[in-house]
Amino acid sequence: MNEPAPPPPQRKIIHVDMDAFYASVEQRDDPALAGKPVAVGGGVRGVVTAASYEARRYGVYSAMPAVTAKRRCPDLVFVKPRFDAYRAVSAQIRAIFADYTPLVEPLSLDEAYLDVTRDLKGIGIATRIAQEIRARIRAETRLTASAGVSYNKFLAKLASDQNKPDGLCVIPPAKGEAFVAALPVKRFHGIGPKTAEKMAGLGIVTGADLQAQSLAFLTHNFGSSGEYYYNLARAICHREVRSDRPWKSIGAEDTFLTDLIEEDDLCAELGRISETVWRRVSEKEIVGRTVTLKVKFRDFQILTRAKSLDRAVASREEFLEIGCALLHTLMPLAKSIRLLGLTLSNLSEGGAAETELLELELPL
Repeated sequence: MNEPAPPPPQRKIIHVDMDAFYASVEQRDDPALAGKPVAVGGGVRGVVTAASYEARRYGVYSAMPAVTAKRRCPDLVFVKPRFDAYRAVSAQIRAIFADYTPLVEPLSLDEAYLDVTRDLKGIGIATRIAQEIRARIRAETRLTASAGVSYNKFLAKLASDQNKPDGLCVIPPAKGEAFVAALPVKRFHGIGPKTAEKMAGLGIVTGADLQAQSLAFLTHNFGSSGEYYYNLARAICHREVRSDRPWKSIGAEDTFLTDLIEEDDLCAELGRISETVWRRVSEKEIVGRTVTLKVKFRDFQILTRAKSLDRAVASREEFLEIGCALLHTLMPLAKSIRLLGLTLSNLSEGGAAETELLELELPL
């Protein structure tokens, strides 16, 4: 009689997130910027791509309009992004990861998941591996990284944000559900501002509130996502670390504080959205041929318009130009718009893949 197969080993997942990566690289490379509030990005009608921790103390964050950031922090120093420099440092960091595991899933230049269930060095303890990785990043790049260690991707990502900057947080299996219960649901990966707002209307503010809901209740109110939220509340996540994850499309969308109807105002918003999308496109070193505009009207009607080129979109300026041209086809508007989105697809990597959609932070 055959013995039953042993259960698979408990997964050991690390999420590494560089601290204020772009701004930290700029401060490292230019000693005159050390200790000063720094924002990467800006420019005419631009946005903040990244902010140093000194700038964040003034309420300056990524995706914020430059004019708002400057108003909050008059001493803010803007520097132009240098993606070649950021990619070079990112390659150094990924080389460090590769010494410990082949299962590395980069999310962007500055963060990645690592599955160290079976690590190449035979260390066997994920916490010790995370400590080694952080120490090597500091020694080899003169930058700091925060890390989260846990038994699934959801918890590891939450943990990496817990003790930032330059922190380490470990969530063992026995403490996963309690950790989730104590957090606001708006911190959960996969629950954006609009979903968090809807949950608040249903009395769901914390992980404990979410744990108290039945699967039937969550499915009724959130459709197919209900089961996902039900599992998150119980610290259950089965997503694997994928080292070969391709992207089908990259996009961003923004819901406005007040509905807009004037074409100039809407194109200005598309300018801000396009910068966010193009930053991610540049980080991933990919190109795409199709631009899609998403419009949600004040009555929640949604429509999309798309244009495909016979070549890759050449620049952010062309990406924005196509988006504004698609918007122009809807003019004059019969009703105001509450949300706009832009997406680049038909990417060079191709294949079945995920869509990365960013919800921009609204300026206060």
